[in-house]
Amino acid sequence: MPKSMTGYGRAQSIVDGRDVLVEIRAVNHRYYEFSARLPRTCLYLEEKLKSFLNGQVARGKVEVSVTITRPDGRDAQIVVNRSVAEGYVQALRTLNRELGDEHAPWLKDDISLTSLLRLPEVFSVTKAQEDEDAIWAQVSEVAAGALDAFVSMRRCEGARLAEDLSGKLALLESMLVQIESIAPSVVDQYRERLLAKLSEVLKDTAVEPQRILTEAAIFAEKTAIDEETVRLHSHIAQFRALLQEDQPIGRKLDFLVQEMNREVNTIGSKAQDLSITRLVVDMKSEIEKIREQIQNIE
Repeated sequence: MPKSMTGYGRAQSIVDGRDVLVEIRAVNHRYYEFSARLPRTCLYLEEKLKSFLNGQVARGKVEVSVTITRPDGRDAQIVVNRSVAEGYVQALRTLNRELGDEHAPWLKDDISLTSLLRLPEVFSVTKAQEDEDAIWAQVSEVAAGALDAFVSMRRCEGARLAEDLSGKLALLESMLVQIESIAPSVVDQYRERLLAKLSEVLKDTAVEPQRILTEAAIFAEKTAIDEETVRLHSHIAQFRALLQEDQPIGRKLDFLVQEMNREVNTIGSKAQDLSITRLVVDMKSEIEKIREQIQNIE
């Protein structure tokens, strides 16, 4: 069964102390386009994720979003800049001695850790060095779950599209059968109209049967649609067969729809019957609906 190009999958799990969230979403696109939203320290994961999706996505604009956090906070390292802190303390105490004796005898030496914390560059917070292979192992484990959900959604949507397309193909085929049933009578009707017209023009003069047959044969050759109807039946059968395949078929379906539209246009140009013309208009409308639907198929 075909797969839709649109889909969404999400998975989240705590792996080795890391809370990993992976989301995969895709929308329609003529080709395969991949992008990733990653933590700044994990940009190296983009190519790995792109390779991870290879074989699962052939067409569509795909975005993978990854969020990694450490609930225990062990991914951060707090460093005390001791020399900076000592410099602050020494400078403050020197200032206290100089000002306290002469100008502000009420000043107290009340430097505290809290006051030091407010001073710039006393503390620095850095991310701990991570093992890239370990992180990829954790992310890929969660990404596998997101990918399963993503593919499942695309398959479900693809099945619905296939069902809808099958209904439209059946309607298209029924109209084609109607045209095939009408076509043989078109020549007979032309021959009768031609005979009546010539009889009216020539009046009492006998109309030559051979002339009528010749004109009818020329008309029949010009309006023959057997080749077009046979090819259109073939295209419909190929379309149905493709809907049963478990591989990317969107481009093949797009080509078939173009050919189907071509055959219907030719039938319409050859048609010399109002009933066939009306059916051709309805068929073109149905083919356009099919064309719009297959834009969603991978």
